[in-house]
Order: sequence, then structure tokens, then C-alpha cells
Amino acid sequence: MDNGLIPSRYAKALYKFALERGETKSLYELSKRVIDAFQKNPDLQKVLANPFIVNEDKKTLLLSASGEDPNGIFRQFVDLILNQKRVEFAYAMMLAYRDIYRRENHISQAKITTASKLDDARMEKLRHLVSSAFKNSEIEFSEAVDPNLIGGFVIDVDSVRMDASLSNELEQLRQTLLS
Repeated sequence: MDNGLIPSRYAKALYKFALERGETKSLYELSKRVIDAFQKNPDLQKVLANPFIVNEDKKTLLLSASGEDPNGIFRQFVDLILNQKRVEFAYAMMLAYRDIYRRENHISQAKITTASKLDDARMEKLRHLVSSAFKNSEIEFSEAVDPNLIGGFVIDVDSVRMDASLSNELEQLRQTLLS
């Protein structure tokens, strides 16, 4: 079976189950914490895939990765994937759940990358610019600093990119001169 298909199917079932219980949002927040834990600790995936580590330890690890006290749905889900021997797909399942929730609730991801850290007022202006351009979506923002931009900013919203960086302007000028 396709490794992308397994997480997708489990995530769809999890979303449906959470929807029936009115807990999609709380599970969404929990999924973001789990994803963050996996991104900060890449060894978590190795532990879950290790056949020599007992399931109870894997369960404890996943529950602690969810932060605080995970809701009952997530506990049931962890038990299910352990019993079905699918625990090594937990990270991909949480990614798929997050994507389903975002799609169903019209949530877009915006990443604002600047050449240097901006003050709050300037960052708020960029957020407002993005929000006004994507009025039909709720937007979750993240920020990054990339000195290679030299100056300006790059905003990525889902698959749309707005590049107002100095490095981009220089590259366009270079391409024009080469033509």
C-alpha cells in the first residue's frame, strides 16, 4: 500500500470522527503541537519506527508530544494506530489531518520572510497587506529572517508568492542585462 495513502486515510477517518464529536478545532491545535514536536526532534520518527521499542513507550512518547493533557480522541487514535501497527505513520497522519482541517475551514498559511527582523508595526502592515489580498480565507502567519534577501520581503501564501526583495530585483536586472 502507498505510504501517502495510509496517512491520508487515517487522517480522513480521524477528521470525520472528530467532526462527529465537535472536536475538530481542539484536535487541530493538538496536531500542530505534535507536528512541532516531530520537527524539533527528528529522532521521534526513528523511535516510532523502531520495532524493539515497546508500544507502551511509543504511546507515552506520542501523548507527551501532544503537550498538556491530550483529549480522548487523540488517545483513542494513538491506541488504534498502535493496534493496527501504523504508528510509524503518526507524523504523516498529523500532517494530513492538519491539511484536511485547513482545507475544510478555508485556512491559508502565510510565511513572511524578511532580510532582517522587523518591528511589530511594520510586520502588522505586511499582515494587513496579506489579509486584504486574501479576504475569503483565514490566514495563519509565520515569520522568518533570511539575510540573503538583502532587503525587502517575500510573502508565500499557500502556492502564491509575492517577492519584493532586493535580491529578486537584482536578479531581474541581471536577467535583463543578459538578454
